[in-house]
Amino acid sequence: MRSIIISAEGSSSGKTTITLGIMKALIKKGYEVQGYKVGPDYIDPAFHRRVTGKPSRNLDIFLMGEAGVKASYMRGCGDIGIIEGVMGLYDGKGIDTDYSTAHLSKLLGLPVILVISPKGRSTTVCAEINGMVNFDDVNIAGIVFNNISESYYKLLKAAVKKNCSVQVFGYIPKDERLSLKNRHLGLIQSSEISDLDNKIEIASELVLKNIDIDNMLKYFKNAGTFKDGFHVENRKIKIAAAYDKAFSFYYEENLEILKEMGQVVFFSPIKDKKLPDDIDFLYIGGGYPEVFIEELSKNKSMLHSIREKLNSGLKCYAECGGLMYLMENIDGFETVGFFNGCAKMTDRLQNFGYASLEVTDNNHIFKKGLKINCHEFHKSCVESREKKIYSLTKELYDGSTKKWKCGYLKKNTIGGYAHVHFFSNMSFINSMVNSNDGGE
Repeated sequence: MRSIIISAEGSSSGKTTITLGIMKALIKKGYEVQGYKVGPDYIDPAFHRRVTGKPSRNLDIFLMGEAGVKASYMRGCGDIGIIEGVMGLYDGKGIDTDYSTAHLSKLLGLPVILVISPKGRSTTVCAEINGMVNFDDVNIAGIVFNNISESYYKLLKAAVKKNCSVQVFGYIPKDERLSLKNRHLGLIQSSEISDLDNKIEIASELVLKNIDIDNMLKYFKNAGTFKDGFHVENRKIKIAAAYDKAFSFYYEENLEILKEMGQVVFFSPIKDKKLPDDIDFLYIGGGYPEVFIEELSKNKSMLHSIREKLNSGLKCYAECGGLMYLMENIDGFETVGFFNGCAKMTDRLQNFGYASLEVTDNNHIFKKGLKINCHEFHKSCVESREKKIYSLTKELYDGSTKKWKCGYLKKNTIGGYAHVHFFSNMSFINSMVNSNDGGE
């Protein structure tokens, strides 16, 4: 599969819109397209899926490890792979390029197209481009300018031709019809944008009109063939996963591992009246329960169904928004009430970024010392009297560390804020599914 990476100077550059436009344009040209996303983001892959009709896959070296990233890449299928970067090209975990889009480019041996949104400068843009090209040994194939006029584009193209050694593939003009709204944790979810298909159609037509796709395709490369050793035995169990507009933050590979363990059935905590029958494991991922809290809270039969099953010993893993949902309330609105305590929204990020999670005490699910890399990104906080079983450590840019406790265990239910990818440590999910029944 020939692939390319779409990166940028930084966030809010328009790379998501251009990625979607290029995907759709290639589909119109008859190609089967596979989407990928660098980093831990859940929202952009949902946009990719809307265009391609197939799951988009995360490629996160910190969360998945190099072998996990290569395995995830290999699970994609199609003629063309489009990988959307994260933040700026060289922005990673700290003040070096580790775990950045550039790091991924070198790991997979794939070239990069830079999206640049200039304003009020001409030759200085060339200095910036040359700085990006010469900063590290990354194959930057060319440039796409975004959100500019045709006359400005002609000026910039001439300047780049004179001063830089990269291709200029084209530009996307400023067009308010392409704007995507944000909320407190990033873009509005694709499922909430009523005219998204129309926006994607507009973006693809602008790409076909203003970007030389045929020339761009000449720079796509094959990443090679990698091993995929991330598989589990079929345990013949039935797993229920919460999935609707309130809970949709799942890594595709995590769901695939559960599907290998048995049958996965999806349900809606907003619309369905109770949990699916005869389930052995419950998975409630992250999302926006705080945004849809009134609908969640009104569904009393679902709240009762989950609470009753968890109190009866059903095995469960609840992550971030899932943890919030299992508390007694979110900002005063009744929720499941399995864990003692409440969740509330604040006006700032509580924890943000990569961290390492370690189990601090032996229990009937995890062995003391089990470690897995994770990511947190939330403005909510939980006040609870439940015992915490995780210790999390975040390495800061200056060599210092930030440590905090999280992760609640009650009966056979684990709840925590940390988002994890099972590829980081397969013992994490295996321990939860294989655990013996526990008490209070």
